[in-house]
Amino acid sequence: MLALVAYMLLDRLKYFALSLPRTTVVKQWGGLVYKVADKMFVLVVLDGEVIDGVIFKCTPGEFDELPQIDGITQAPYCAKRLWVRVGDLSVLPEKELLTRIRRSFDLVVAKLPKKMQATIL
Repeated sequence: MLALVAYMLLDRLKYFALSLPRTTVVKQWGGLVYKVADKMFVLVVLDGEVIDGVIFKCTPGEFDELPQIDGITQAPYCAKRLWVRVGDLSVLPEKELLTRIRRSFDLVVAKLPKKMQATIL
């Protein structure tokens, strides 16, 4: 039953991420990497067709706060750039997870050149 819930969440997560402006997706690093302007904003780690973790960029305050929650850690190889990994999807309600993915998208777009930002937003 848990696998079915995770599979259904994967479909909703894919739909949400691809609904963001100018988003592309590639299979890379054992999962699905969602990008805007060739810059990653979320990585969905997969175990077959089931989510094994979600990695996203966050603000400095969130980066300090989120790893205090069991099931959330600093993301391997990306932590110095303020990325976290949600390994246990039950620790964040789905709506909050999607909100944080949207924030990650916004943080990545904010680092793009102004001219490119204008074509995205």
